[in-house]
Amino acid sequence: MAKNKTHKGAKKRVRVTGTGKLMHRRAFAGHLLTKKSANRKRKLRKALRVSAADTGRLRDLLGR
Repeated sequence: MAKNKTHKGAKKRVRVTGTGKLMHRRAFAGHLLTKKSANRKRKLRKALRVSAADTGRLRDLLGR
């Protein structure tokens, strides 16, 4: 039987922590940064936990 393949798009966007939580980057931090306040940009640096609704689907894609 063939091995399950990791979904490369999901792998590039989601990180698994040591305790098994899924983390992702925040949106709106890629461009047009001059109009955003320093406080807003600083908060955009932090990664977020993947919502509970999406966790199962992403675990399947990542093969975990």
